[in-house]
Amino acid sequence: MDVKEPKSFEEQLNKIIQRGCIVADENHALRVIQHVNYYRLTAYFLPFKKADGNYHNGTTFNNVFRIYEFDRKLRSLLFTVVEEIELMLRTQLSYYHSMKYGPLGYLDDINFDTQRHDHTRFLEHIEKSKNNNKTQAFVKHHIENYEGKFPVWVIIELFTMGELSLFYSDMYTSDKKELAKSLFNSTHKNVSVWLRCLTDLRNYCAHYSRLYYNFFPATPPTPKGFSYKLNKRIFDYILVLKFLYFDPIKWKNSFMTGLESLIEEYSDCINLEHIGFPENWKSVLKESNPGLQHNQN
Repeated sequence: MDVKEPKSFEEQLNKIIQRGCIVADENHALRVIQHVNYYRLTAYFLPFKKADGNYHNGTTFNNVFRIYEFDRKLRSLLFTVVEEIELMLRTQLSYYHSMKYGPLGYLDDINFDTQRHDHTRFLEHIEKSKNNNKTQAFVKHHIENYEGKFPVWVIIELFTMGELSLFYSDMYTSDKKELAKSLFNSTHKNVSVWLRCLTDLRNYCAHYSRLYYNFFPATPPTPKGFSYKLNKRIFDYILVLKFLYFDPIKWKNSFMTGLESLIEEYSDCINLEHIGFPENWKSVLKESNPGLQHNQN
């Protein structure tokens, strides 16, 4: 199959119009296309697309662009929570591991579940991270003053969210159980998958990927005793944030306030079903997290 030829911004806009989109202000629409990748923007037309490729009657450019703007602001709101959880994980994982196995215990594969842990690859990633960040002050300091020896609470600052997730998953089951119970009052199996989901969500937010009318790769486990069964929509991944978040008061007073305000602002254009929100979404997101109610084996 031949690769498509590039189209001018004007041709891109005409293509949208030819497919049945109502464009009230072509100058505004053209400015949007000039700043937002056409391929990215047209993904937001998917809910309005018919089988023949044209758009349903009444589809307007302004409405689709407002959905795009809602998605952009939602990513920003969620990323703030992801960042807080990620920083907490760096602190808690490095603290636990250093207190039990010493500041350099992460360099010894005996301190991980060797059936899961690829220590050679783990060390290769660490060396690559050191090299890629060698101009950073704290990296340079440890190379020059400590013979390149980095305590776990220092080296963990170079880990990606995915590497944090793997670090937890590769720990001994007994260690994972202890952390899962003390930090999240849940099972280690739940937490392992939730951290993988957190990694996916972080990547979506960091790379401006579409949340609206989209599915995530993994289905998060639903904790026993919770009223709502999780799936693969963004609402379900917001619940993952809820289960991992460490401050329920701040969740209700800050995050929920921001989310409710954002949904109200764009209530004229978004469809809550397209992001997996049930009718009782407010009560589900405010529901108390269930405690540890079943065996962790």
